[in-house]
Amino acid sequence: MARILLGKLVLSWCDRCHTPVLGKKCSCGAETRPVSVTPPGDIRPAFKSDIDHINSLYEAQFGEKLIPDGHIVILNKIPDADRMEEVIMGGSVVCAYRYIPAEKRWELLPRIHAFEYAEPRRKYVVVDDGAVESIKAGSSLLAPGLVEIEDSVKVDDEVFILSSSGECIGVGRARVSAEDARKMTNGAVIKTRKPKPTVFVKGEATWDDAIRSNSVILDNMESESIAFVKSVVAKNPDLPVNVSYSGGKDSLATLLIVQKALGKTPIVFSDTTLEFPETYQNVADVVTKYGLEIIRTGAGDTFWEAFEVEGPPAVDCRWCCSVCKLMPVKKLIEERWGQCLSFIGQRKYESLARLKSPRVWRNHKVQIQLSAAPIQHWTALHVFLYLFREKAPYNVLYERRIDRIGCFMCPSSDHATFEIIKRDYPDLWEMWQEKLGYWMKKNNLPEEWRTNAQWRQRGGEDDTSSYT
Repeated sequence: MARILLGKLVLSWCDRCHTPVLGKKCSCGAETRPVSVTPPGDIRPAFKSDIDHINSLYEAQFGEKLIPDGHIVILNKIPDADRMEEVIMGGSVVCAYRYIPAEKRWELLPRIHAFEYAEPRRKYVVVDDGAVESIKAGSSLLAPGLVEIEDSVKVDDEVFILSSSGECIGVGRARVSAEDARKMTNGAVIKTRKPKPTVFVKGEATWDDAIRSNSVILDNMESESIAFVKSVVAKNPDLPVNVSYSGGKDSLATLLIVQKALGKTPIVFSDTTLEFPETYQNVADVVTKYGLEIIRTGAGDTFWEAFEVEGPPAVDCRWCCSVCKLMPVKKLIEERWGQCLSFIGQRKYESLARLKSPRVWRNHKVQIQLSAAPIQHWTALHVFLYLFREKAPYNVLYERRIDRIGCFMCPSSDHATFEIIKRDYPDLWEMWQEKLGYWMKKNNLPEEWRTNAQWRQRGGEDDTSSYT
């Protein structure tokens, strides 16, 4: 998949505090070192459910849990056919994990520093001392260099490569099974993943430590965003102001910034009727905690009426956004204000379209709404650290491995997320499957159109065919 740079890669690490830092200097005074992550680099914290998931994958493959208590873990979603994330600890990527839709399973891909946290009990090989240097340089392990191979190794398994002294010198993918490898006299046993030189410093820390490490950076980001809000309002003094609130982290951070800049400001919540229950609860919690006026608008039955004509929305045909969000908001603005200024939780790290979007703009479908993005230049980690610091009531869905908040069946979601929704929200999922079944039969579509989520593409093609 293409590497897309949506903004500066800002993740650094303080080896004194053992914390992520979003700049060149930690608040403790120490210089930081940059952490190499795959673009776009919209890094975020790993919550307990993420850590439990990673540990379960690691234990299933290698016989040990990877992440001990008391260590900060950062996740970085990277381009792939479905969902893939890098896991950062100690200031280095220690592994990645990805979902394989065709096989309905997760796979964990270790990096060499994972060995510092958990020595594998399964899926490893031991090599002859004469092969160590060539493997460290990225050469494949050939049969003459093999000393030992653990019994459970099968073709295509991810494995650790160890020296006779027990040092981890590489990781790679098995070309043959353990049984066949023991019979070989030549040929490749393990295709080594070429190592990237990285610095790794293991150490314990908490998210409170991370907030302190980033205190100056967060203060500066907050001050810039507050100044931006005040500037936009000053340039548009006649426009009534509101905050567009979705129940997600970005709109919550935007709300806090606007409140600090302007005082209490009404929020607009556009109810698609397809939200998670937790999102409705978050909206209620935020209104109560901050004593805000909430202005509601919504789609009513409009989505299902459009569904009868259009079928399900797709990534390449998202008619739902216009029907469920833009048109209800436009009608609200027309009836209540005539026109308005809305502060919106848009960030450039989310997509290429948002990178290209100006920080202040008018949607061509809702010209009466002037939109502005105070946190345009923040990463997800900026947002979460800020919410942690402010003790803000963020949506609990983030703690349940659902990283995008919106309609539960959004076509932009990945297969991995749909599996979580299918497990945790069976009633919502069954209702959606019934609606898809209705459209499938009406249009004589094959069953795999529904079961393989081919409805997400208007052309009906599953986007997992390139997965290897």
